[in-house]
Parts: sequence; C-alpha cells; structure tokens
Amino acid sequence: MKTYRELSKAELQEVLKILEIRYNDLKSRNLTLDMTRGKPSPDQLNLANKMPTLLDTDNLKAEDGSDCRNYGVPYGIKEVKNLFGEILDVDPSLVTVGNNSSLQLMYDTIARSLIFGEIESEKPWAQIPNRKWICPVPGYDRHFLVTETLGFELIAVPLNEDGPDMDMVEKLVAEDPSILGMWAMPLYSNPDGYIYSEEVCKRLVSMKTAAPDFRILWDNAYVVHHLYDDADKQGTLPDILKLAREAGNPNRVYEFASTSKITFAGSGIACMAANEENTTRARKYLGVQSIGPNKIVQLMHAKYVPNLEAVKKIMSQQAEILRPKFEMVLKILKEEFEGSGVAHWNNPLGGYFVSLFVMEGTAKETVKLAKECGVALTPAGATYPYGKDPSDSNIRIAPSFPNVKDIEVAVTVLSVCAKLSAVRKLLEE
Repeated sequence: MKTYRELSKAELQEVLKILEIRYNDLKSRNLTLDMTRGKPSPDQLNLANKMPTLLDTDNLKAEDGSDCRNYGVPYGIKEVKNLFGEILDVDPSLVTVGNNSSLQLMYDTIARSLIFGEIESEKPWAQIPNRKWICPVPGYDRHFLVTETLGFELIAVPLNEDGPDMDMVEKLVAEDPSILGMWAMPLYSNPDGYIYSEEVCKRLVSMKTAAPDFRILWDNAYVVHHLYDDADKQGTLPDILKLAREAGNPNRVYEFASTSKITFAGSGIACMAANEENTTRARKYLGVQSIGPNKIVQLMHAKYVPNLEAVKKIMSQQAEILRPKFEMVLKILKEEFEGSGVAHWNNPLGGYFVSLFVMEGTAKETVKLAKECGVALTPAGATYPYGKDPSDSNIRIAPSFPNVKDIEVAVTVLSVCAKLSAVRKLLEE
C-alpha cells in the first residue's frame, strides 16, 4: 500500500472524492460531540457517590480529635497526609493538603516565588527581568497558561518517550540565569502518556543551573491512573524528592497530586510535597493566606480511601470504565490511518489522553473541519506555549467523558478530517 505522499495527483484526486463523500455523510448526521477536555464521565463520578454517606454527623472529628467543622489544622488532617504520603511514597510530614485543585497549589507556589523569592533567591522573582520557564512539549495547556499569566517567557523543549530532551534542558539552564524553573508531568504525560525514565529524573535534579533558585514543579497528576493491571510495574517513578536530596539540590522540586480523577473532580483534595525547608517556608505564607482548606471534605476522603490499597481498588474500577474508551480510540486510529503515512500516535498505558500527530500543517484545518461536522476537539496548538504548535500537527484526544459509541463516531470524524486535510494539502504542493 502506498502512503498518501507516494500517490500521484490523479490517485490523490480519487482519494479526495471518497473522503469528501464520507465527510458529507458524517456532516449530515448533525452530530454534537464534545472531546475538548479530559474530565471524568458521570459513570466515573458515580463510583464515589457513597463517599459523603460515610461521614458520621455525630462525630466529625479527625483521628487526633480535631473538629473538622472548625478552624485549625491548616495544612491537612493526619489521615489525608498519610494517604498522600503513601500515594507519592514520601514522608507524610512533608505533605501539605489544599482544596480540590492542584493547579491552584502550583499557581500559588509560583506566586509566592514572585513575591518573596525562594530560599536561595537574592530577590523576589518579580524583580527579575525577562524571567523564563521551560515547557516540555507537547504539554498541559493550563501549566503553560499559569506561567504565561505570571509573566514568564515560555521556552518549548521537545518531550521524548523517556522525558524532556535533557541535552537541550541542561544547556539552557546552565547558560541562562533568568530561567527560573520548568514544568514536569512525569507519569503518563499530558497528552502523550509518556513516562520519565530514571535517568532523566536523575539528570533533572542533578543538572547545574545558572539560577541558584531554579525550581521544578513536578505534577504527578496521574500517579495511580493506570489503564491496565500490570501497568504499575511500568508506570512507576523514583522518589524525586529523595533523588534531589541525594544530588545535593534538596530544594529543587515541588511535587503535586490530587484526588480529582479518583473521587469527585470538583470536590476532591490536592496536595503539595516538598523537602523540609521548602515545606516550612511555604507554610509560613500559606498560614497567612488562609486559615485552612475544607477539612470536612478531607475527612470524607479519609473514610472512603483510607490507604493506598483502597485507592488501587477504586482506580481499578476507574480503569474498567476508561479502558474500553481508550481502546476504541486506538482501534479507529489504526483502522483509519494504517499505511497512509498521514498520522502517528502513542499507545498510553494510563493517564487521560491520546496524542495524535497529523500531517504537518494540517492540525488546525482538521480541528476546524471536525467542528463543522459537529465534533468539538481541543484547539490545535493548545499543547504548546502560547497555543502555537510550530508544526501545526498535534491534536489532543480526550476520551474520558463521552461513551464508547460516541467516541467511535468522534474519532472516525477526526480521522476523516485529518485525511481530507492531508490530501488537500498534498494536492496544493
């Protein structure tokens, strides 16, 4: 079978006719399908519906006797610190618990650095002109928006299957003291589903940086989000805080996680883990910022998922819902694109996304055609800083929310649109 690029103009015209017939047929169905964001489906949320009923309204106290209805315990009840300690394999005393959004904790972490600086800082980051932040790409659009909004110039670095291009990262941070930090989503990266290798992890914490106060925001969002029972053998990471300590850079990493895709996305709990110095410094300001997060929600979670074993049981149920959706995405992509040379993608073992790379210069047109056909996708370019994909080729597929049948239709539409865009582009060349 010839790839599209190997076809003659006449052959491409024949393919174009077939694709236009398919596209017009799909468009006539008046579809309204949304695959824009990776949010849990109602079936996933329903798994945790019993969680509020586990509260004993006659005794809303934590294990240490703290009344969760009242002020106090500003950094998280002991039970929840222990839970996140198990999940992240860190000392629970280094866990600081917030409300449902780990993204808010990340935003606040950078905001504190801007206002007060870090332990090694000569001055607050806000006083550093032309400050920069490294962004592995493709990556999480909300990460990029945080640092863009807070005034950093975003530097894109390619993300390989084992993590960011470390040769490039090491060169950049060694030469430029205005590069103050980088994003990292080390396990089932958004959107490619890649897993950082131990070697990459070690290089990140040991590399020489021109900025003495360089920080890595380690977003371990999918730490327990495996699609397959044996995936936790492959989907594991070294203890990044321990590695940083052993490398002589104990302050370099802030780690984050949440229960947002374990229990209720809108009523979960998030946490930050760091070494003792960073934790003490962060809590100094957090104690001024807030009297404390929602401890009733913390107590509710402590009863529903009291330990890592309980979390694994819940996540196995989550995987039963998610796995057929991911497998349908991959099935349609293979059927539609195999041998065409039009697209390639990764087969993730966990996380929430499938990253599709279509023919260079066609992603925006593909998304536009899909929208006109009634299928809403994440905007092309969203996985790159400033929403600009220099190759115009990456499209993030978010299969978690729709049902399997709708995913089959939506990915078929996406595939037809990608092939149609590719043929039209080739005919113009």
